[in-house]
Amino acid sequence: MFTPVLYGYTVPLMPVYKGRGVTGNPQPRFLKPATESVDDGWYRDEVPDSIATQVRPEAARSIITRNDSPDIPFEQSINPYRGCEHGCTYCYARPSHAYLDLSPGIDFETKLFYKADAAALLEQELRARGYVPKPITIGANTDPYQPVERELKVTRSLLEVLERTRHPLSLITKGTLILRDLDLLRSLARDGLVNVFVSITSLDAELKRTLEPRAASPQARLRVVRELVAAGVPTGVLVAPIIPAVNDCELEAIVAAVAAQGATKAGYVLLRLPHELKDLFRQWLDQHLPQRAEHVMSLIRAARDGRDNDPCFGSRMVGNGAWAQLLRDRFALACKRHGLSMSRMRELSVAQFRPPARGGQMSLGL
Repeated sequence: MFTPVLYGYTVPLMPVYKGRGVTGNPQPRFLKPATESVDDGWYRDEVPDSIATQVRPEAARSIITRNDSPDIPFEQSINPYRGCEHGCTYCYARPSHAYLDLSPGIDFETKLFYKADAAALLEQELRARGYVPKPITIGANTDPYQPVERELKVTRSLLEVLERTRHPLSLITKGTLILRDLDLLRSLARDGLVNVFVSITSLDAELKRTLEPRAASPQARLRVVRELVAAGVPTGVLVAPIIPAVNDCELEAIVAAVAAQGATKAGYVLLRLPHELKDLFRQWLDQHLPQRAEHVMSLIRAARDGRDNDPCFGSRMVGNGAWAQLLRDRFALACKRHGLSMSRMRELSVAQFRPPARGGQMSLGL
């Protein structure tokens, strides 16, 4: 029995942490093993049953990320945070933690980074002479309203800049904290400057507990949809991800539930398993659905041309094959039955954009 040590980075041997989404902490794919420590029986660390969240500032040089992927409906995005405390087992962003020489496993949900000068960096980029305003999506990689946002307020600071400059944006979240910012969202919505998508994976509280341990409950997310709609904020729902033989049976029920709350748009994404995520998800299946694990993976491969993951543009979001086509047909029929559009949210205006005044001084931080 031994525990690998990677330049001082210890990989736990499959502990189960309370309130966390995965059971392992696989080696970052860019970090090579250096040494091994052998358990000689004389001393053994106790494995804790929980692990605290660590949050550190990130000294970013820029804030807006440009995207040219043909199957993503936005060209500009901002991610206020790296890592996400919601701990969603299936999160396709987990492998991005390897670029920090951190694990996509437990590290992704316990070692978080925030953009310390996010608002000042955004103002700097918006006032640049060559800047061309295009809608900015916030929350495409990790949730902008994860628990640490309550104190750090990085997302709110970005919204304040975008509201003041009348810059269009979209938000994607499964966090109820978005309701804190209704004052800004109402102002943006009045001028056609904002769309919001709420992500709902399941209406089953027990399934949510294991798949998304620190995210809001299904009923809380339905309440968010209802209150956003009541405030006049254009609100759609993403049923994401759809996992074969896990939550696909809820598809029609979720569409009906969000329609009842006033949502007008809906979309879905088939489960994606890039890089280390395929092993982390398989561990989750073995722990929570062991008798169904092989069947789930066989359906995923059937929709991914025989592979665990399909990275190809055009098919990576929705899959291929008979099962994927059936899913598309079911989703379209459910949306039609409940009067939901599957098209994109309303076009956002860029005509009202007012660049920040030049010559402003950047802040020293939050």
